[in-house]
Amino acid sequence: MGENHRVFIDNPSLNDSQCFDDDGRLKRTGTFWTASAHIITAVIGSGVLSLAWAIAQLGWIAGPAVMLLFSIITFYTSCLLTDCYRTGDPVSGKRNYTYTQAVGSLLGGYKVKVCGFIQYVNLFGVSIGYTIAASISMMAIKRSNCFHNSGGKNPCHMSSSPYMMMFGVAEILLSQIPDFDQIWWLSILAAVMSFTYSGIGLALGIAKVIGIGTIRGSLTGISLGTVTPAQKIWRSFRALGDIAFAYSFSMILIEIQDTVKSPPAEAKTMKKATKLSIAITTAFYMLCGCMGYASFGDLAPDNLLTGFGFYNPFWLLDIANAAIVIHLVGAYQVFCQPIFTFVEKWASQRWPESKTITKELKIPMPIRGYRPYKLNLFRSVWRTAFVMLTTVISMLLPFFGDVVGILGAFGFWPLTVYFPVEMYIEQKKISKWSSRWICLKMLSTSCLMISILAGTGSIAGVIHDLKVYKPFKTTY
Repeated sequence: MGENHRVFIDNPSLNDSQCFDDDGRLKRTGTFWTASAHIITAVIGSGVLSLAWAIAQLGWIAGPAVMLLFSIITFYTSCLLTDCYRTGDPVSGKRNYTYTQAVGSLLGGYKVKVCGFIQYVNLFGVSIGYTIAASISMMAIKRSNCFHNSGGKNPCHMSSSPYMMMFGVAEILLSQIPDFDQIWWLSILAAVMSFTYSGIGLALGIAKVIGIGTIRGSLTGISLGTVTPAQKIWRSFRALGDIAFAYSFSMILIEIQDTVKSPPAEAKTMKKATKLSIAITTAFYMLCGCMGYASFGDLAPDNLLTGFGFYNPFWLLDIANAAIVIHLVGAYQVFCQPIFTFVEKWASQRWPESKTITKELKIPMPIRGYRPYKLNLFRSVWRTAFVMLTTVISMLLPFFGDVVGILGAFGFWPLTVYFPVEMYIEQKKISKWSSRWICLKMLSTSCLMISILAGTGSIAGVIHDLKVYKPFKTTY
């Protein structure tokens, strides 16, 4: 967390005051509602836009069933993970401030390094995926207006690179906010935007189904002939990755939980917030994914709202895509803050005497009542460089659907299932070969197989895309 959370007081009586928590850090102020907003911001991201395509590959039976299965698994393992925020006693045990720290406290050894690597690579990948998705939505606005102004005569092809750079500039500015708990307002705004574009996508799907007078799609998904048998298999596997990505937020759950005040116990608040958030997002996912498939059938696009693209009312599509961009601006920060915190903490421990890394300049804020902004040279340079790197990589790999599938496959099993299960077993001292131990291990093994299949399908999609790809010259 930020510097204001790294204040420790030696006097126990002060730690018990209204200003400090039991660990000597400044009192946390997060609530059930702010935690829910953070989770909804993290969950309802660009993943919702690919769900119609995913259901189109699996069909009316398997598509919704798989989505419901992922929601149940994610909710269950997230509840296991919330119990690992404190080691030992759930009310007074030692706090774990990050996901990796929880793994270190409960599992230790090489698993800490493996978890850290997977978590931060996944968060890094999510930032790339969000940059790609934001640029596609910005282009959709420009292309929609261009198409209608030309009366449909101009296909309005354009490069995605300038829009990725615009998104990157916005993230460079927002990345200078030092602490996770200081972006609560951004999460609430992003959550509102996610409901806005999901609602518009749902409404357009319903309107289109009513307009054509029939529900498209089939029980078994995209038909042979539209794709080859091999393509159908690979696409079905990738669909699993897309759905897994849509539920990816476990890797920042502990960080979100560390913003929540107590009493009541943080785990109790987070379980309630997780339950509400996943229930809301699953309902939206079901409606948006199913209505998108009902509208387009086998032709359901990678990105639902840019797939609606040039249909009227085009101004409504512009609003939806603008909401996507605003949401992704906030979601990018929610996912990147743990990376920023990790690198800055490591640097301060590695070079504690360096003023470049540790010194902060307090800059008075022009708005009355706001604390001075703490400017740190290392933080500013490092965060700017990080955003620039993710932007350049996004320009090199602008494959929205396949990137989403790979991220979902890579992060789902280890971060959403394996580590929460292993930590919970250790935390609750569940005896080996007991019925509960066997059930938890079976759940973990089953999810590993799903991740392998999803990753295989997504990698096959990237290989196919690369055959016709030219770096920095992608147009839509």
